[in-house]
Amino acid sequence: MTRSARMKLWLALPAVALIFVFMILPITNMVEMSFRTPGTSEPFGDDYTAMHYARIFGDGYYWGVLFRSLWTAALVTLLCLIVSYPIAWHLSKAKGMKAVLLYAAIASPLMTGVLVRNFGWMIAAALDGPVNDTLIAMGIIDAPLRLLFTQTLVILALVHVFVPFMVLPINNALRNIPPELSEAAASMGASRVAAFRDVILPLSFPGIQPGVILVYVLAVAAYVTPALLGGQMVTYMPTLIIGELTGTFRWPLGSALAIVLSLSTLGVVLAFTLFTWKWMERARA
Repeated sequence: MTRSARMKLWLALPAVALIFVFMILPITNMVEMSFRTPGTSEPFGDDYTAMHYARIFGDGYYWGVLFRSLWTAALVTLLCLIVSYPIAWHLSKAKGMKAVLLYAAIASPLMTGVLVRNFGWMIAAALDGPVNDTLIAMGIIDAPLRLLFTQTLVILALVHVFVPFMVLPINNALRNIPPELSEAAASMGASRVAAFRDVILPLSFPGIQPGVILVYVLAVAAYVTPALLGGQMVTYMPTLIIGELTGTFRWPLGSALAIVLSLSTLGVVLAFTLFTWKWMERARA
C-alpha cells in the first residue's frame, strides 16, 4: 500500500467510525430488538419471536396508519415541488441584495423552533383564530371551521417547513444551466413554454430528484408536527412508534413498526429512483 493510499485510509477512518457507531449499530440493535419477546417487568424479554411482525402485517389498523404516512408524505412532497419550483426559478435569476433577501425568506421557517412554529399554527387555526376570523369577515364561511387536529393542517405545516429543502437543490440545478441554451431554443422558434418544457425542466431534474427524495424522507419521519397538529384525531407511524417506545414501553413492537416504516420508505425511494433514472441520465448527457 502506497503512502497516499494509507493517508486516504486514515482520513476515512473517522467517517467510517461515525457511520458505524451512529448508524449501523443503532439499526442493528433495532432489528434485534424487533424480534424480542414482550417483557413482563421490563420493556422486552430474553427470547426471540416474529410475533410482532405477524401482528403488524395481520392488523388492518397498522396498514392504514402506514398507508396514511406514506400517502401524506407523497402529497407533502408534491405540494413542496409545486410551490418550490417557481421560487427556485426566481432565486436562480436574482442577484445582489435581492438574492440575499430571497434566501433569508426561504430559510425563515428553519430559523424558528419547531415547537414555536407549531404553536403558531395552533393559534392561527383555532376556532377563534385569525384564519377563521378572516374567512368569516370575508363572507366565505358562516361558522368557524375545525382546522386544528386535521390532516389538512398537518400537510400545510409540513409543506411550510420543508419547502427550503426543495428550493435549494432545484436552485442549484437551475443556476448550472447555461442561459445560452434558452437563447438557442428561442432563436430556433421555440416558445417560452416549449423552451421550458424541452430544455429547462429536463436539465433541472438533477435538482428535482434529490429534493423530492429529501423532502419525502423528512415528511415520512416527521413526528413533532403530526403529534401537535394532528393530535389523537390523525395517527401517523412516527407518533405510533414513539407511543409504543415511550408510552407503553413495548420496545419490540415499536422497533418492528420502525423497521416496517423504514423498509417501506426505502422501497418508495428506490422505486422513484429507478423510475426517474432515464431522466437523470438524459440531464447528465
